[in-house]
Amino acid sequence: MKASVIMSTYNAEEWLEKVIWGFSVQTEQDFEIIIADDGSGPATRELIDRLRKQIPMALVHVWQEDNGFQKTQILNKAIVAAKSDYLIFTDGDCIPRNDFVAVHLAHAREGYFLSGGYFKLPMATSLAISKDDILAQRCFDVAWLKQHGLAAKKLGKLTAKGFKAKWLNFITPTKASWNGHNASAFKKELVAVNGFNTKMQYGGEDRELGERLFNKGIKSRQIRYSAICIHLDHARGYVSDEAWENNNTIREYTRKNKVVRTLTGIEEL
Repeated sequence: MKASVIMSTYNAEEWLEKVIWGFSVQTEQDFEIIIADDGSGPATRELIDRLRKQIPMALVHVWQEDNGFQKTQILNKAIVAAKSDYLIFTDGDCIPRNDFVAVHLAHAREGYFLSGGYFKLPMATSLAISKDDILAQRCFDVAWLKQHGLAAKKLGKLTAKGFKAKWLNFITPTKASWNGHNASAFKKELVAVNGFNTKMQYGGEDRELGERLFNKGIKSRQIRYSAICIHLDHARGYVSDEAWENNNTIREYTRKNKVVRTLTGIEEL
């Protein structure tokens, strides 16, 4: 396989199904989907078992018991489970445009990781998107989105294509950091830095991985306007000030001491 797509989820079957349908119609089909499940109940497994019979690519379910927000740990387990040499990361609330995988593969280079973004949707628009809207790609059409509740004015991440997308990738002031909803790298590089730091919960845990890749000498490439996905709205009950403070302390240590390998990562599973 050319790639393994790894997406995180937790008890969000409606959103996860929409995302999987988005990957089912990719222009590049030679990849597997790995669901990194941080302790969801039986409904998620039932959904995956059903969709496994309906989509053309392999659908792998990597699950762990619910022990609070342990996304970094389940992502490390998914990295280990991946059968491809190239890993594309997203979340179970981000529907990819049908060229998402192809774009990541086209821009993949040794010694680099890729950094993409997402386009946030309001709840009303998120709920309005149906399976048919995804399969027909209507959910990426600005006119359709506006008809279904989108009021955003900055639409460049949805409308830019070809040379314009390349130009915007080049001039954007947004740093090409590791964004867990839209990033990719060779598996060997992620293993070399020992994956995600499992001491980190929500808040910058993705960025810390990217900072260790930078410390290893891996550079980043911006594909913010080329690899497109739309983000479905949801609550964030797992956010806490304590976690942010802990994560910021770890990130500061990583940057100051040029840390490459976390001591709590893949090898400690």
